[in-house]
Amino acid sequence: MTSLPRILTIMGSGETAPTMVKVHRELVGRLGSTSAVLLDTPYGFQENAPELASRAVEYFKTSVNVTITPAGLGRIDGADPVTLQRGLNSLTDANYVFAGPGSPTYALRQWKDTTIPDLLHAKIRAGGVVTFASAAALTLGSRTVPVYEIYKCGEEPYWLDGLNLLGDLGIPAVVIPHYNNAEGGHHDTRFCYLGERRLVALEAELDTPEYVLGVDEHTGLVIDFDATAARVVGNGVVTLRVDGASRTFASGETIPLALLQDPRDGASAVTPPPAATAAASTTTNAEGGTPDSLRGTAEARKAEFDAALAAHDSSAATRAVLDLEADIRRWSADTVTGTDGDFARDTFRGMILKLGEAASSGLADPRATVAPYVEAILEIRKVVRAEKRYDLSDIIRDALARAKVEVRDTPAGVEWVLQVP
Repeated sequence: MTSLPRILTIMGSGETAPTMVKVHRELVGRLGSTSAVLLDTPYGFQENAPELASRAVEYFKTSVNVTITPAGLGRIDGADPVTLQRGLNSLTDANYVFAGPGSPTYALRQWKDTTIPDLLHAKIRAGGVVTFASAAALTLGSRTVPVYEIYKCGEEPYWLDGLNLLGDLGIPAVVIPHYNNAEGGHHDTRFCYLGERRLVALEAELDTPEYVLGVDEHTGLVIDFDATAARVVGNGVVTLRVDGASRTFASGETIPLALLQDPRDGASAVTPPPAATAAASTTTNAEGGTPDSLRGTAEARKAEFDAALAAHDSSAATRAVLDLEADIRRWSADTVTGTDGDFARDTFRGMILKLGEAASSGLADPRATVAPYVEAILEIRKVVRAEKRYDLSDIIRDALARAKVEVRDTPAGVEWVLQVP
């Protein structure tokens, strides 16, 4: 019997976006036969919890080629005992456990006084893959940031007790996903919406040897306890922030487990990424070419569309529209697209409108259509001018001008320009 790998993956965001498809595929590929469970507690309080679950199931089915089953543990307090035990059994039997968006505060409150933390610890120690992203990732350390309470409700920064899954594995880190968030525009929303001021205040409360483990959006850290190393994947960087000083690791770099366990030890060597991987990671995602956000994808499709219209290529313009529609569907499972979804849909509608306008006026180059006739008339004008019949030459030029064709006599010869409205 082949032993299972012991892997904990932390994703900063994009856990159900195209950017993380390759990562999920790689992880389940390590397992052979996969029994995947969606730990649905973090978003269990939301009215659209069933929709979020179905989107995650569809994402894994179509993009990862894996069937993932919701554990049915969205609300544990007051749950039917049979339903609760069925969910716990599914966690016990699974070799791939995935949890993502929602509220870390709610998740921790629901998991308190249950066997779920122990089941997750056992999964890593005995063998299996646990992937926690976004809100779920916040719960992994000894302390957790109550994001909603601080950012949305205005409470002063404070820590909650976390699962300490990392601490049990010898990593004294508190996890901050969405580390490079920039949604705030003019105000600082880095560090999972905390900003620098509030993060500094929270850091002051950490004990030695605790430190901040920051994971950028659309970025992951795959910690392989058998290989005693962790690898950065995705588009951004992973940050080890110790007493306010940061050390970053780019996509493709391998970090020794010993450094995660003691980031104050500078002796641990870091394996840099291959040159091609390092260069590509700043512009492409794990799939090798798609921009790392729905907005970026829409902007790229818009550029393709505009270039096609400029080249009077109706097939390429139509293909860009269809590709954007497919992109919107592929990104639909991502729960943290923010305003990107609206931007993409507006872009899509704008492209459709331009196609409709082009259908009315035609995309064929009007110059190419009239060129044979204009050239024939200009040949007649050439003969007339050779015979010094300039009066007839002017009549021809004026007639062409009324037809929106400007004739220019240059030292290099006759040129003409079609004045297109």
